[in-house]
Amino acid sequence: MFSAFPSKGDATVPGRFLGFLFTLAVAISMFSTPAAAGPKYAGIVVDAKTGKVLYSEDPDGLRYPASLTKMMTLYLTFEALEAGRISLDTQVPVSAHAASEPPSKLGVRAGGSVSVDQAIRALVTRSANDIATALGEFIGGSEERFASLMTGKARALGMTRTTYRNANGLPNTAQMTTARDQARLGMALRQHFPQYYGYFAIRSFNFGKQTIGNHNRLVGNVKGVDGIKTGYTRAAGSNLATSAQLDGRSIVAVVLGGRSSAARDATMRKLVAEYLPEASRGGNNNLIAQVAPAAPAPSAPVRSASPVAASQSDARQMAALDLPPSGPLPGARYAEQQAAAMAPAASAYAAEPEQKKVITQAMSSAMAGASAVPTPAPEYMPAKTEVAVAHRTSRSAVDEVTTASTKASASAASAKPSSEASMAANGWVIQIGASPNQKQAQNLLQNAQDKGGKVLRSAKPFTVAFSNNGEQIYRARFGGFDDQKTAIDACNLLKKKGISCWASLQ
Repeated sequence: MFSAFPSKGDATVPGRFLGFLFTLAVAISMFSTPAAAGPKYAGIVVDAKTGKVLYSEDPDGLRYPASLTKMMTLYLTFEALEAGRISLDTQVPVSAHAASEPPSKLGVRAGGSVSVDQAIRALVTRSANDIATALGEFIGGSEERFASLMTGKARALGMTRTTYRNANGLPNTAQMTTARDQARLGMALRQHFPQYYGYFAIRSFNFGKQTIGNHNRLVGNVKGVDGIKTGYTRAAGSNLATSAQLDGRSIVAVVLGGRSSAARDATMRKLVAEYLPEASRGGNNNLIAQVAPAAPAPSAPVRSASPVAASQSDARQMAALDLPPSGPLPGARYAEQQAAAMAPAASAYAAEPEQKKVITQAMSSAMAGASAVPTPAPEYMPAKTEVAVAHRTSRSAVDEVTTASTKASASAASAKPSSEASMAANGWVIQIGASPNQKQAQNLLQNAQDKGGKVLRSAKPFTVAFSNNGEQIYRARFGGFDDQKTAIDACNLLKKKGISCWASLQ
């Protein structure tokens, strides 16, 4: 057997010749073997008012979401805030597991904590993996259970091809989504939680001595863009979900599998510039059906109903986005009780600190232009061991309007009949608070009506019962508003009178 690289003293002609052939073969093999294929591109642009798909390229192809996963983590966080289970001041503990997550991260040590407000800001700006995990553990009891809630909520929103396995989007081969599903989630975040959506326009976040810049460089730099989220892992490539509103037009666009953050941003800029002018000024502002959260049953699990079959209206909404009829589902259901952290908070929204009111103004201030913010660090750095967890959640809507609502005023002290309560719950409403006690919720409404005067003269007060693991939470709301503008104008007048509130389409 000849050596490919013989020593000078014992080299022979055949040995040198075979060595040359061996080296040549290796070189040819190296140059002829194709490089590993990069992430595949997928994209979509949807008219947020009509659901019409303005542009798409492989919109239903399965991709890794990366940190777009945090959009669902924030959706469930906003849902918990709306239900009164937590407040913006609630402290979120950081476990050893959460603290050990790889960058990007906020860097809170195990045993420490952050407020929910800080947690939301950390996810929006730095895309902090440690804080996303902490939120998931806090709201869901464990990250695995939270991932089940995430997948269940995805199903309820019509995201038929999305499966979640963690709260932050770190690599997991079972965690998949599509461009169409992410567009649906982006629309749902804006439509279902207008009172919190302003967070996505934050350009920087001060935490301790750190000033953290937003990874989303389009916010504040591209006219009309008001969020939503960036994402990156090696397997996923550079992802971006974007919302843009201008001149009465509104779109949500998603780019998955970009070659780099710069290439991804350039693609998104072109999509916004080309398709935002094509969006409609009219249409339905509530395309994505909102399913109220429900605690999982403590005994036998119940298979949740498909939102497609909820109503003909919902079916038409989903058809407008050309949803595929089915997709991969998690394999197992779970029937565990919610964690103690999900217990309802006694305080109403009206009791939140004054500084939290700036959230709803963040979007306009960001669009008006802000001072330079620091260049953000890479969103994802080291690899992470992938652990597949198969769970399935059962979720169902349990929101119902109480048949005996609240006392409107001294001149209207009698209980509202159920038909009137149901009418009040339809259309645009104003919520002023939430309480675990119906009497307290009614007192909130009475106090608001006393202070509001003519602002609420024709409004219809009512409470909405929400079940959380057997506990009742009552949302204090006013209904009877003809459209979005009327409700928002009324809410703004209430704020001037010192009454915290937000308007929403019921």
